Amino acid sequence: MDYTCMQRLGAKLGFISGLVHYAKLESFERMLWRVCKGYTILTYQELDEFIEDPESKEPTKWVVFLVSYWGDQIGQKVKKICDCFHCHVYPYPNSVEERKNIMSGINTRIQDLHTVISQTEDYLKQVLFKASESIYKWVVQVKKMKAIYHILNLCSFDVTNKCLIAEVWCPVDDLPSIRKGLEEGSRKSGASIPSFINRIPSSDTPPTLIRTNKFTAGFQNIVDAYGVGDYREVNPAPYTIITFPFLFAVMFGDFGHGFLMSLFALLMVLYETNPKLHRTQNEIVRMFFEGRYIILLMGLFSIYTGLIYNDCFSKSVNIFGSSWNVSAMYPDGSSIKKHVNSTFLALDPNVTGVLKGIYPFGIDPIWNLATNRLTFLNSFKMKMSIILGVSHMTFGVVLSVFNYLHFKKTFNIFLVFIPEFIFMVFIFGYLVFMIVYKWLAWSAEFSKDAPSVLLHFIHMFMFATDKNNLPLYKSQFGIQVFLMVIVFLCVPVLLFGKPMYLYWQHHGGQTFASYRKGYQLVRHGSEEELSLLRSHDLEEGEDHTNSESQHEQSKETFDFAEIFMHQCIHTIEYCLGCVSNTASYLRLWALSLAHAQLSEVLWSMVMRMGLKVAPDVGVFLLMPAVAVFATLTIFILLVMEGISAFLHALRLHWVEFQKKFYSGDGYKFTPFSFHDMCLSLEREHAL
Repeated sequence: MDYTCMQRLGAKLGFISGLVHYAKLESFERMLWRVCKGYTILTYQELDEFIEDPESKEPTKWVVFLVSYWGDQIGQKVKKICDCFHCHVYPYPNSVEERKNIMSGINTRIQDLHTVISQTEDYLKQVLFKASESIYKWVVQVKKMKAIYHILNLCSFDVTNKCLIAEVWCPVDDLPSIRKGLEEGSRKSGASIPSFINRIPSSDTPPTLIRTNKFTAGFQNIVDAYGVGDYREVNPAPYTIITFPFLFAVMFGDFGHGFLMSLFALLMVLYETNPKLHRTQNEIVRMFFEGRYIILLMGLFSIYTGLIYNDCFSKSVNIFGSSWNVSAMYPDGSSIKKHVNSTFLALDPNVTGVLKGIYPFGIDPIWNLATNRLTFLNSFKMKMSIILGVSHMTFGVVLSVFNYLHFKKTFNIFLVFIPEFIFMVFIFGYLVFMIVYKWLAWSAEFSKDAPSVLLHFIHMFMFATDKNNLPLYKSQFGIQVFLMVIVFLCVPVLLFGKPMYLYWQHHGGQTFASYRKGYQLVRHGSEEELSLLRSHDLEEGEDHTNSESQHEQSKETFDFAEIFMHQCIHTIEYCLGCVSNTASYLRLWALSLAHAQLSEVLWSMVMRMGLKVAPDVGVFLLMPAVAVFATLTIFILLVMEGISAFLHALRLHWVEFQKKFYSGDGYKFTPFSFHDMCLSLEREHAL
């Protein structure tokens, strides 16, 4: 019925329309029925689309409803119930014509809104597409501006002169370029007051700056991973360039594996300008790329040691021809083939005529067929590891002298370096001497009667002799006793020398340098000469005006107990560490043996099985065997064994070598650089 007809009949009918949450529908309907006592008619329908909730901003399922009620009082109750359930109420006209007009108006508005939204989206896409072309440039500009303002905020503001004062560290070699840059910046900006730079004295320790290139950067990162060196401390990186890949190659000695590793690194070196390699997010690829020159040297040194071991994929290469005449070991020529084919060939150098000369380079390839090959190689590699280890550690001790000389701690040369050097050389240097002397003095003919170096080394500490073990040379016992007495006398010097000297110096003892400084301060009495002296001291890295205050401060902070405890720990660690570190270098022998044996097992279990099959079937089995052999060689022998040898070489440099002279307690010089900022943005895929 039309609304006008209802009015003529005296019916006071009203309508309320709106939206209610889907979860509240049942409660809403029940509340209308109970409160209005049945004088309402609820009509509802679920919407097909989800509508965003204005409060939670989440897509929510809603129900549209129409409440028809009788009477004004019931209408007031319905409105209160709608407010209670947070319904969204919309006006509902009473006449049909008004409802049709509102519906047509709403549809027109909806169409207009859809048109506006589509046009707006198209425009936004065009704007964003144009902005995406310049977004990287904008990000770089914003980053640079923020970085510049961050640096400016670190400066101090001089209210009187209305200027910014920045106290920074900079390399001395870069001072002319910095002055030139300040002058050019002042000229371009049109500043009324030019910018300038002055050198000021500072008691703080400067940061450490080590200039590197793309070749030396990887080795410097290895050293910095242990610790950044103190200012003007000896840098181990130049020596690490040679010693690190060499020690790696001693453990990884294989000509074939070294060639594959060098080839892989050479490809990365040739394509190092490829921007994809610089921007890669793959950590493994980036790690290999940044260490490409390290891998290249490790591969080249592995080729060298592989030629010495005469080992190429577990096989020996007969380059110069064997220097062994095996037929001399078997007078009956028919048994030679029998022994060789049955793999029971034991080489004996004592047989007359078996040696035709010396193999020109490396190990003779005949040892690859001998059953006593491991006995020969184990003895050779074990003694070689001891010689390399003692030489490496002694070189580290010698490098500490340069630190003492540069930091003007001459007393450490006499009280620390000389006792440490004597302790190292008189014990482990003597062990190397015995190994080399036994090689030279005892030939294979008298090898059965040759004395044991290990027993002589043990009896050296016990001040004893072994009647069953022949001496290496005359007066051996007396020389060993003399060496041990000197070593035992060096331990108290190393333990008490430095603390007692510092205690004496603290309680009035003066050195020649202190007298010299006092003479200079008295002689340069005028203000002009003192200023000249101060400027000269700044160039030399000293400041005489602060010498007295520093001396008083050192008196206040001097603690003999702490210094003595530190020296006790250093002495015990060094003396015991020499023994453990020397034994630690035996890993060169162990890993070299493990790599060779693993390579031989891989060859015998894969390649040999493919080569033993009959020719008609082997054609189909050889290709899969080669594929399996190549895959296992790359992943096991190159990657896994390579990482293992790399970590062991890293430990030998950090613990056994660098600990002898390198403290690594400094901090790195990190200058403000736009170039590094752009590289970080490229790695973050800001493009």
